[in-house]
Amino acid sequence: MLQNMRSASQHWLGKIVLTIVFTLLIAGVAIFGVEEFFRGGSSSTVATVGKTQISAEAVRAAYQNQLQRYQQQLRRNLTPDQARALGLDRQVMSQLVTEASLDQKTRDLGLAVPDAAVLRAIHEEKSFQNAEGKFDPSLFYQTLQRAGLNEGLFVREQRSVIARLQLAEAVAADIHVPQAMREAVHRYSTERRAAAYLRLAPSVAGEIPAPTEAELEGYYGANKANFRAPERRSANLLVLSPDTLAKPEAVTEEEVRKVYDTQKDRFGSPERRTIQQIVFPDEAAAEAARKPIESGEKPFEAVAIERGADPKNLSLGTLTKAELFDPAVAEAAFALQQGAVSQPVKGRFGTVLLRVTGIEPENRKPLAEVEPEIRKAIAEQRARSGIDATHDAIEDQRANAKPLADIAKERGLPLVAAEAIDAQGKDPAGQPVAGIPDPDTTLPAVFRAEIGGDNEPLRTKSGGYVWFDVTKIDPAHDKPLDEVREQAVAGWRAAEVTHRLGVKARELQERLEKGETLEAVAGSVGVNVEMVEDLARNQSKDNLDADVINRIFATYVDKAASAPSGEARILFKVTSATMPAYVPGSPSDKTIESNFRTALADDVLGEYIAEVQKKAGVSINQAAFRRAIGGEY
Repeated sequence: MLQNMRSASQHWLGKIVLTIVFTLLIAGVAIFGVEEFFRGGSSSTVATVGKTQISAEAVRAAYQNQLQRYQQQLRRNLTPDQARALGLDRQVMSQLVTEASLDQKTRDLGLAVPDAAVLRAIHEEKSFQNAEGKFDPSLFYQTLQRAGLNEGLFVREQRSVIARLQLAEAVAADIHVPQAMREAVHRYSTERRAAAYLRLAPSVAGEIPAPTEAELEGYYGANKANFRAPERRSANLLVLSPDTLAKPEAVTEEEVRKVYDTQKDRFGSPERRTIQQIVFPDEAAAEAARKPIESGEKPFEAVAIERGADPKNLSLGTLTKAELFDPAVAEAAFALQQGAVSQPVKGRFGTVLLRVTGIEPENRKPLAEVEPEIRKAIAEQRARSGIDATHDAIEDQRANAKPLADIAKERGLPLVAAEAIDAQGKDPAGQPVAGIPDPDTTLPAVFRAEIGGDNEPLRTKSGGYVWFDVTKIDPAHDKPLDEVREQAVAGWRAAEVTHRLGVKARELQERLEKGETLEAVAGSVGVNVEMVEDLARNQSKDNLDADVINRIFATYVDKAASAPSGEARILFKVTSATMPAYVPGSPSDKTIESNFRTALADDVLGEYIAEVQKKAGVSINQAAFRRAIGGEY
């Protein structure tokens, strides 16, 4: 039995099996109907593992949740093609097949989870605990209700999750990490090296003459891909958005004034007060303490000390009225004059005396300053309510083959004429073309379409639409040498410098191997010897990048080698290699063991699941899968 479900969620399998409960519970189960999801629904089965079925509803819900997570991380919408390019469909199916494999195996083994284990797991879940860390039944039922779950369905799925984790722990528990492996990792990660080196700048290559025609043609022929013109397209884009439909001038002054008066906090900062409080057991004790404070006999702080409170901890902070959790405290505090002490206030957590020690007045922008902003907001809100009707009307006009330019003119909508743009939305000069809405979505669609094609409108992040027609396609092609001669000469020259530096470095390396000192070699080419110490793998240092340093670690001590570094080349000689002694059982060794135990457990679990699937048999209905995720391809 697992001691703690959350500890299991730290490796990939734990995350997979726990995700179906809490991610879908909190984030997305309601999208397609939770009850249908857990029941399996009446639609076709997408896949089976042995006798365990994966329903279309399960696939659809998991795919939509994965898509939403990716879009939140990328901060943009993904088209179906982009989602498939990222492999979201394969990830979701792999996850569901893995879960089904574990469910099938738990049934084959006759594993059963007792009610007490399910109850304990639910009580330990932080989503159902109050501020004191205790299980709160009302919070539990509220959370299930918001997600559309009933208790029976949730408990049934929770029982399944625990069974999967039991099986996973039984397979991968107590994995042994061999000492030889731990020592090899220690050596790799703790070794440090020192080296002496020369930086061979491009000037060391000497004077580079202009290339002959034959040399230039040879370089051009071998590097045509560097001089290839990308595909360019021209397209007209009709943009429909709340911003384009909005008519701020149609908003009346009364409407502006109403918003200004009812949304005060939006146009400035509300009044804030610095509030102190002393808590008493009842109203009588609070009143008895208030009288000497009001008469001046005792200061507020002295009463707090008598109550066992630290005067430094009396302040609730500087807060707005809305930020105070207790309504009674908020009303009383914001009715006081600065420095005054309140009557006893019966709050949610006891009877209190309040004192206001500072007041920051409300700071509100004048109506004239924010009027344009309010007008625009009201107009855009109205436009959103009418955007679907405008969409349908434009679709009718498109069905009648009306050109986008005519529709734009008739409806007063912007028409973006994107001329000769590449797939990144740049013009031939390499500058971004302005006005293309949601380019991450629009540009791929434009470059998939054909001239004269019937293109579906694209939905924008702002809630609008984009219609587009491709008017011209210039295919990608190789630019002739005469057109790119200048770039070709520059490329040939850079390649020649790189070649000559490589030849020079080999020549100098041979001299070092014959016994010459690094100082003598450096003097022959007019450069200085530089020293570097405490080098670590995969980490740049001083003027050496990580690639050069990794080449140093690949070279024997007292041996020389070279590596490219930007336009220059580094010739180096390894002068020393050191590492701390390996101590079995040391803190660093235990860290290595812990990290690799997780990695090995992942491998073992992966092999086990693959074997379960092989024996049980996995069948996927590709057509049903495509329908479930919303795309035929």
